[in-house]
This record gives sequence, structure tokens and C-alpha cells, in this order.
Amino acid sequence: MSELAQLPFEQPHPLDAAPQLRELQANGVIHRIRTAVGDEAWLVTGHAQVRELLDDARLGRAHPAPETAARTGESALFGGPLGNFDTEQLDHARMRSLLQPHFSARRMRALRQRIEALTARLVDELVAHGPPADLHAGLAVPLPILVICELLGVPYEDRDQFRAWTADAGNIHDRARSERGLGELFRYGLGLVTRKRERPGDDVISGLCATEGVSDAEAAGLSMALLFAGHETTVVQIGLGTLLLLENPTQWRALTRDPTVVPDAVEEMLRAPAKGGGGIPRYARTDFEIEGTTVRAGELVLLDNGAANHDPAVFTDPDQVDVTRKAGAHLTFGHGARYCIGAPLARIELQTVLTQLAERLPALRLAVDIGDLELRRDTLTGGLTELPVRW
Repeated sequence: MSELAQLPFEQPHPLDAAPQLRELQANGVIHRIRTAVGDEAWLVTGHAQVRELLDDARLGRAHPAPETAARTGESALFGGPLGNFDTEQLDHARMRSLLQPHFSARRMRALRQRIEALTARLVDELVAHGPPADLHAGLAVPLPILVICELLGVPYEDRDQFRAWTADAGNIHDRARSERGLGELFRYGLGLVTRKRERPGDDVISGLCATEGVSDAEAAGLSMALLFAGHETTVVQIGLGTLLLLENPTQWRALTRDPTVVPDAVEEMLRAPAKGGGGIPRYARTDFEIEGTTVRAGELVLLDNGAANHDPAVFTDPDQVDVTRKAGAHLTFGHGARYCIGAPLARIELQTVLTQLAERLPALRLAVDIGDLELRRDTLTGGLTELPVRW
């Protein structure tokens, strides 16, 4: 019996898919693998299968015996099962109903102008600093934090504190550290809820506090989940997406010549950066088959949306970057009932960043060799540690 492939797959280049993942994809759409902690799981890599399974009620995030369930890593957030197995679907529906009004199209349109002003200020500071500059520290990190702080009603001056806690909570190697970070973040959220109940504002936390039947613990938990997801993932997307375009100078020039392609370029930024394998964890709630392979109840199934985004059956020349590609079928934000609630906000931020960089810094380029860039390999979200640029 051959040795099972084990995550994480080695990714020599920050933008290219891991060779081992490519080998698996060439041999089918579902594979038995081992996670980073040695547990066995199923890895699904085909676009059609990942898309269907993302919205399949036979899979969930909860497990009837969480203490014995297979794990992807040591993170307290995504390393193992989440939620109550018996009430998972009802709990998820409630969460969506509480948060969706705060991410309505009307609210996002109203926020766009503010995001444009925040981005302009940060680009002003980059220009004033002069090249070389770190686009990661100067733009990719502060913009999503500023935006999510304003949306939630979180003091921006607390950013170093809560960012350290979110980094700890997302640690995939040290479970005790992850649990501590999650605990600190929750306690911080409870403190914010207490203050918002006394002095409400026009923000998400105040809105949750004003909703009948929402406890302090629920408001704090939802708010801190948004704080984590609402800035960490967008930081990563801005960094890797910008790197992707700078590493493909003909595509960057096409963008600077024709800013109308920005919406398509953003979808390509979301689709094209390759990942090392893994994807979105789910647990089988019952026995069922995937492409003739039987998955047993309780088994871990990893829906690799990164691999799916490079499926040649859906995307022609998937490893090529094309800012005019109609890449809206990508699965970066998931699909179906669990589609990312913050996707419209992330798109606005990415579109704003691309537009302003293309207009104001058309000569933007990397200041170092791409081989010198480092990826964060100890956290859930990954991403770059820095992005030195010139113009």
C-alpha cells in the first residue's frame, strides 16, 4: 500500500500550486491523504465536486464526537469540529439572519466612499514615504483593519492588541496558544459589548446588542468572528493579489491602461494565487459517495477551493493570469448557504486598492526577487510577511 500524501504540500513558489497537489489532481478528484497532524482525510480537488459539496447538507462543521474527530491542525478555530452536531444547521441559519442586514448591498454602497478615502490616505502616505516601501505594512494590513473597525465599532487604537490575539487564535501549530488567543479575543469582545450596551453607536456590535434575544456572549462571539475574518483574509488577498499582478507585468500594464477591467481583475486576483492544498474542512454527517468513492459518517473531507479554482475543465489555461478573464465561477468565497457573508465588502476593498494603485503608481514593481519573499506558514490565513515595492 502506497504512503498517503501529507499536508501541507511543499509550495516552492508563493503563487504556484504545489507540485504534489498537481499530481493528485491529474489522477482524479478525490484522494485519501493525511493532514498536518497525521489524521486521515479525503481531499476533493475538482471544481464541480467542490462546488456541489460546499452546499451539501450531508457535510457540516460539527461532529458527534469532536474529541475523537480527525483534525487539520492545532488551531482552536479551524483545526477540528465547530458547533453543536444536533443544532448546527439551525445555529448557522440564525447566525446568517443576524449578520446579513449589516452586509446589505445598500450598506456596502454607502461604505464604498469611506473605503476610497481611507485607501487614498494610505496611498498618500506610501507616496510621501517614497520607494522602496513595504506595501504589506503600508496598505494591505492597515486598510482592512481600518474598515472592519469602523464597520464593527472597534477602536482602531486597539489594533496591535487584537491583531496579536487573532494571530494567536489562528496559529495552526500550537493549540494552547490558539485557545489563549481565542479566549482573549472573546473577553475583549465582551468588554466591547458592555460598552455598546451603555453607549450604542451606528455599528454592527451596537446593532447586535439592540437585537432582541441576542445575549452578550452571542454578540461578542459573532463580533469577534467578524473581526478575525473581516481583516485577516483581506490582508492576505491584497498582498498576494498585488504580487500576482506585479509578477505578470503585461497584465499590470493592461490594468493601468484600462481601469474598466478592475472588477474582472479582482476576480482573477481572488482565483489565481495557488495554495498548498487543504481547503475548507467539513465532516460527513452520513455515509455517501463522491465520484464512486464511499465517504463514511464522521470522516473529515477537505474541499480544496484553491485546487478547484485551477480546474482546466472550468478555467482555460488556469495557471495563466488574465485580468480580462471572466473568473466569477471561482470558489474563493465558497458557495451556497455558507457563501462568505463579507464577500461584497472584500470586493469593494480590492477594487478600490487596484484602482488607486493603477492610477497613482502605474510604474509599481517588486523591489526584491520574488524568491526572497516569505509566506506566513504558522497561521490559518497564510499570506506574505512583507511586500517591498518601487515605482
